[in-house]
Amino acid sequence: MPRRATPTDGSGIPDKPYFKIGEAARLCGVKPYVLRYWETEFKSLKPQKTRSQQRLYKRRDVELLLKIRHLLYEKRYTIEGARTRLRDLGHDEGPVAPQPAAQSGIAPETLRKIKQGLQDLIRICAE
Repeated sequence: MPRRATPTDGSGIPDKPYFKIGEAARLCGVKPYVLRYWETEFKSLKPQKTRSQQRLYKRRDVELLLKIRHLLYEKRYTIEGARTRLRDLGHDEGPVAPQPAAQSGIAPETLRKIKQGLQDLIRICAE
């Protein structure tokens, strides 16, 4: 049976300059996808990336991850509440900027024609 990772406190962080995402996730007791999600929600969490786009977390990043985990999992804060609390603690936590919508490169008039054609097709199928 696989052993579930338990989070460490700040003193349990190994003395090394960088941690890969798997190591950081193990230290925090969460899966790597959770850390990637937190990066989208917490502005002050910005790990460095290698040329191959592998995330490298500094010790202070891991300490921040542990704070975030504590606020979300133990104190039961919402994401917005944790963001506010981190702001109160001096972290740069403004609202996360929404990602710009991808440009399709299709003219708006063409999209309107496609939409109308689909609506016509739905109407015909419903008859």
